[in-house]
Formats: sequence, C-alpha cells, structure tokens
Amino acid sequence: QVQLVESGGGLIQAGGSLKLSCAASGRTFSPATMGWFRQAPGKEREFVAAIRWSAGNTYYIDSVKGRFTISRDNAKNTVYLQMNSLKPEDTAAYYCAAARYWSGSYYLSESYTYWGQGTQVTVSS
Repeated sequence: QVQLVESGGGLIQAGGSLKLSCAASGRTFSPATMGWFRQAPGKEREFVAAIRWSAGNTYYIDSVKGRFTISRDNAKNTVYLQMNSLKPEDTAAYYCAAARYWSGSYYLSESYTYWGQGTQVTVSS
C-alpha cells in the first residue's frame, strides 16, 4: 500500500509564495504520474499540475501556468509544488495523487489510485 503525506500549506498574503511537498511511503513506489489537485469550498476538485515520474514531463492548468512549478525528487519519493504570485482564488485544500499507469487523461482524478489527506492553502487579499 502507498501512503502520500502532504505538507507546506498555510495562510499567506496575495503575491506570496508557498512550496508544498508530498512524500510517498510504502512498498516499492514507482508511479507513472504524480499530480496535484485542489478543492475550494463548494467547488469540485480540479486538476492543478502533473509530472511524469521517470521522464519529468510537466503539465499545468492554464490558471497556474507561469506561477506554479511541479517537480520531483525520485530518490526521496517526493513531489513538490512551488507556488508563486499566489492569488485569493488559489485558496483551496491541495491534494497530491499518484497514478500507477500513464494516461493522457492525467487531468482527471479518476486516473489516480492513491491520494494524500490534503493540505490547506489560504491566500488573503
């Protein structure tokens, strides 16, 4: 079983930066893709970013392109989300997820098998 634990969330003013981490543990961890999703109160969970574990290809939702960067450290089994120029509309619970197989539908939550418990990001105006 794979466990994902997020950290790094918090309260920050608009324009500031945060770096989220997601550490994976469990039996041999070799995902095809790692992703970050977020869910704001009253809204559906939405895709934020994804990275192919071996090749390192990255993918982003348009609203975060140029502000957020997803990266991974294969040796530490950890994926990161560097968030810069944060806006109040980025406020949400952020979840990391791991997919066992690559899918062109990396932006769909159904493509992922394992999920973390989430970390709250609150951006004040």
